[in-house]
This record gives sequence, C-alpha cells and structure tokens, in this order.
Amino acid sequence: MSAMPTGSAAAPATAPPAKPKTHGFLRIARHGVGPAAMYVITYHRLEKNEVSRPRPVAAESSQALIELLERIGIDFRQSEVRGALEDVLRFGSANIPGLWLSDEDLIEKGLEES
Repeated sequence: MSAMPTGSAAAPATAPPAKPKTHGFLRIARHGVGPAAMYVITYHRLEKNEVSRPRPVAAESSQALIELLERIGIDFRQSEVRGALEDVLRFGSANIPGLWLSDEDLIEKGLEES
C-alpha cells in the first residue's frame, strides 16, 4: 500500500484556483428604431459589491448586439434569451437573467470598470 493519494482523492498541485463567479443579469435597452437603433448593455450583480461599478457597453447595430452577446457567452438556444431579444425588439428593453461571470470576465468583456 502506498502513502501517496490515489486517483481523484487529490487534485493536481498545478491546477489553477477556481475563479469566483458572481450571479447577475444583463439589461439591454434599445435607443432609436429601425436600422439606426443603438443598444446599451449593462451587467447588474445580484450580490452587492461596493468596489465595482457596472459599465454600460454600446452596440451600434443589431448585428453588433448579437456579436457582443456571443462574446459574453450568451447561449441563444435558451428560451429566456430568445424571449429577451424579442422583448427588446417589441418593447425596447429586456433582461437576460441567470448569468454567472467572474470579475475577470466582466472586466475583459468591458462590462465593469476595474
């Protein structure tokens, strides 16, 4: 019998620590109509964090909005996402709930100031 831990009993020493993720939602607001419409996207944390502030990100067109959402990692197959995009077109704004992003993800994607 060996004194070394086996299999899944021990994590490799080189494994990076898991990044803590925050729970929040994206708020999308449309300004204008038709092809000239502009979209403003803001990530809101559900946990209060006094240090960071949400940073609005603008998308100059509907295509730019889709590309930004893809870069953030939004799954367009989810019914909540499709419904939110329909609401943006119909009502001018919507929320995409249930997003988990790390602080590094938020800063990298431009959704939060460092």
